[in-house]
Amino acid sequence: MRAPHTEKGRLALVLTLAAAVAVFTATVPLLRGWFDLRVYYGTVHTWIHHGGHIYDYRVPGTTYGFTYPPFAALSMLPMAYVGLGTAIVLALLLNLAAAALVLWILLGRELRRYGWFGWALAACALALLEPVRDTFSFGQVNLLLLALVLTDAWLLSSGRERWAGAGIGLAAAVKLTPALFIGLLLLARRWRAAAVATAVTVGATLLAAWAAPGASRFYWTHAVWDTTRVGRLDYVSNQSLQGILARLAAPDAPSHAAWATAAVVVLAVWGWRTHRALRAGDWRAAFALTGLAACLVSPITWVHHLVWLLPSFAVLLRARRLRIAAVLYVLLCSSVVWLWFDDASGIDGFLGSNTYAWITLGLLLGLPVGQAPAERLLLSHNVSPAAAPALAPTAPASTSGASQPAVSRSATAVLDSAAGPARDTVGRSSDSEPTGVTRPTAAKPQSSSERASS
Repeated sequence: MRAPHTEKGRLALVLTLAAAVAVFTATVPLLRGWFDLRVYYGTVHTWIHHGGHIYDYRVPGTTYGFTYPPFAALSMLPMAYVGLGTAIVLALLLNLAAAALVLWILLGRELRRYGWFGWALAACALALLEPVRDTFSFGQVNLLLLALVLTDAWLLSSGRERWAGAGIGLAAAVKLTPALFIGLLLLARRWRAAAVATAVTVGATLLAAWAAPGASRFYWTHAVWDTTRVGRLDYVSNQSLQGILARLAAPDAPSHAAWATAAVVVLAVWGWRTHRALRAGDWRAAFALTGLAACLVSPITWVHHLVWLLPSFAVLLRARRLRIAAVLYVLLCSSVVWLWFDDASGIDGFLGSNTYAWITLGLLLGLPVGQAPAERLLLSHNVSPAAAPALAPTAPASTSGASQPAVSRSATAVLDSAAGPARDTVGRSSDSEPTGVTRPTAAKPQSSSERASS
């Protein structure tokens, strides 16, 4: 099947795909009712207008409240001065902007080859991914954090190192998981960027301690260690190593020693593979591997946190692993893990309920690295930053029929035929609590425990 050659035909195809995406999003997976955004909104409103404490707020009728570090609440203060509807619109616009920036950094040059048609197809594909759908529908911040981290990658690789690390520092101050990217900067021997990231994280944390000393004391001495505040470890949405172990041990608690051992092994694999990527100057693989490892070692990685897998797809596409990328993409669009919402026991439960975690682990072990000799300078500490090429993604490798796999040639031919002259130019929603795809009676997708949060 070949894509249309005319502008009118391409527009008709994009409109058809956009309509299909909208119908799918509104009917197949249940929408989340901006639940997490309502947590953020209620928290800052109570804090500013009613003198409440950040970690005391609960969404009315639920037991769910705020669990991020205090700086996250401080950064969300503008919501205290607008209505909930305005906050939802602003969250949508910010997530759209973040998604566009992520696409530009990861695949910008490739997409520009096909003009607006390539960008439109990429946007439709991105909208179908369950982690992206949930980030928008929950009103979550994951795409914004990913955009901050990838902006640092762009700064590092384009020689603009003065502020490199600030994005990672801010992301780590909002949620703890991105702190692993400071470890990436240390592995890359980007000492200045690592120092900037650390200073920004510490500075933001101290600013929050000044603004909300009681909340900061409570968070860093109690809440940060209490995973029950976030949700049940064995809940099917938790696609981390700890989630796998918790579902195996349910109804008992998972072994802390087993989790710590597994986390150390994963971090060792991450360090080894990331070092190889850095030696080859492969920035995409280095940042992708770090996102994968962060998702695995975090005690709780909800499905919407898996937007950190997006850099891995950019690596697979660049390396022409199109079949693998297509299979993983379909799985991540399918909401398949929710089939084991009620019962994750047995071999089928062990394999199926952890599908997304297996994908993350498989990518950590098998993601192609060192595939970009043209980008060899990007994160290497052995060359001057001024010599590093721009991070705007490089064009695909040679498309000559002699060297390009058949599947790659056919995919390129479809886009090329559709791009025409542009080729060479640079639901359902309610106020009720959201649910898992297959279980509309659960109080919240992340958890059914009494103490939880977004």
